[in-house]
Amino acid sequence: MTFKPLFSRALAPAPDRLHFAAHSHHLWPDVGFEAQQQAWIDANLHADRKWDLIFGEVIPRAQAEVARELGLPDPNSVVFSSNTHDLLLRIFSAFEKGPVRILSTDGEFHSFRRQADRWEEAGQAVVTRVPLAPFETFSDRFLAAARAGGHDWIVVSQVFFRTGGLFEGIEALATLARPEGPWVLVDGYHGFMATPTDLSAVADRVFYVAGGYKYAMAGEGACFLHAPDGFAPRPVITGWFAEFGDLSGPPGGVQYRSDGGRFWGATFDSSALYRFNAARAMLAEAGLTTADVAAHSRGLAIRFQEAVLAGQAGPLAEARILNPIDGDGPRARFLALRHAEAQAWRTALLDQGVVTDVRDDVIRFGFGLYQDPEDVDRLIAACSSIRP
Repeated sequence: MTFKPLFSRALAPAPDRLHFAAHSHHLWPDVGFEAQQQAWIDANLHADRKWDLIFGEVIPRAQAEVARELGLPDPNSVVFSSNTHDLLLRIFSAFEKGPVRILSTDGEFHSFRRQADRWEEAGQAVVTRVPLAPFETFSDRFLAAARAGGHDWIVVSQVFFRTGGLFEGIEALATLARPEGPWVLVDGYHGFMATPTDLSAVADRVFYVAGGYKYAMAGEGACFLHAPDGFAPRPVITGWFAEFGDLSGPPGGVQYRSDGGRFWGATFDSSALYRFNAARAMLAEAGLTTADVAAHSRGLAIRFQEAVLAGQAGPLAEARILNPIDGDGPRARFLALRHAEAQAWRTALLDQGVVTDVRDDVIRFGFGLYQDPEDVDRLIAACSSIRP
């Protein structure tokens, strides 16, 4: 079955292009174009009262969609920002003593990796990084380090952006979280709407951050944070949106909302939330769940993986698949192949109009709704034509 008609506007400008970077810059569905127009219309129709509409309808709808997707008991635990880095800064600012002792990994995305390096360099943090390799033992090693104690903040990815490996210890990690510390943050950027995710059992103890740039098909600007009640009640980095609602705090001091709204910032471009809501409505109308989309993508990935392993994809047969598909369990929506020639392969494919993504010596192939089996066959043929 093909879902390409849902993406006709994104596919039409480059009909011969093969875009296998759904894990990087996911193409936008047609409803995103219409949603962008609606954001413009609303802004000019309502003018000075635009924010009444956004906070009265657009944001609550987006909060409800995130809560529904993740099994969160209260949509008000969700707050939005234009990027996850902004949300990381707000959480970090809520620690009352320093240096902040952080437990993390050597495989986090750059928004945290670079910032953590700088915090450490400035003496504001002490960071312990658990190596991902060998990944077969990673979850056990990371949980052992967390249980050893001595940390204020534990930060780990749900799905690791470079290798596609999954951390399997979120519930175990959540048992360690306390309002007085440690706080646990899960980076769900490559998990949210990529694989079914149920946080209902840990929502009262774990922070979760993700966004709409990839599998939620909303583009840039629709990032969010789920914040459990009682954790990080008074972030120092705070915006004026956080002073709307039921407030609490010391007499004469800065007041904060007690729900996720305590992490609100200030004025932002709300059009991304229009696109996010539209993409969610599109999926609902089509009767598609995250599990359905993941199954479609898995089928395409299996087709490609089998070709690679059978030697039908040229020199890619020499690569090591870091996250091979084995069974029906949760997984990343991309295949990560490691080889010294990964950069050269990416360039060779791009010369043929095939878009992939490379991280150091790892080339990644992402799969999504706007691809079909014929596209995968064309991808295999393109790979087979790569010359050493």
